[in-house]
Amino acid sequence: MHLGCCNTCKRIIKEINLPKNVILRDIKKTPLNANEIKSFKNITGTFRSLLNNRAQKLKNIDKKTLSEEKIFSLLNEHYTYLKRPILYFNGQLLIGNSKKNIEAIKSIF
Repeated sequence: MHLGCCNTCKRIIKEINLPKNVILRDIKKTPLNANEIKSFKNITGTFRSLLNNRAQKLKNIDKKTLSEEKIFSLLNEHYTYLKRPILYFNGQLLIGNSKKNIEAIKSIF
């Protein structure tokens, strides 16, 4: 899952050279639903792990005080709050654009 208009996501997708059978989902065009968000939380342990802390909409919010319920509400409200890219493959969930995460994605393919 990625954001089609995000240059970082575009660069990462190009860098990884995904196989053709991998389905790319643009979260702006097809946002995650509440059940998908909850299932990702069940894998990661927290909604906070799915939160894009650099989202412009969070600029004036004290992120440290956000409860898990509020974070879930934000994630469900707008795609911009979701950390990306997200790779869900064979039960494995990799979230975000850290170097460590990108290397992990590359090792899968």
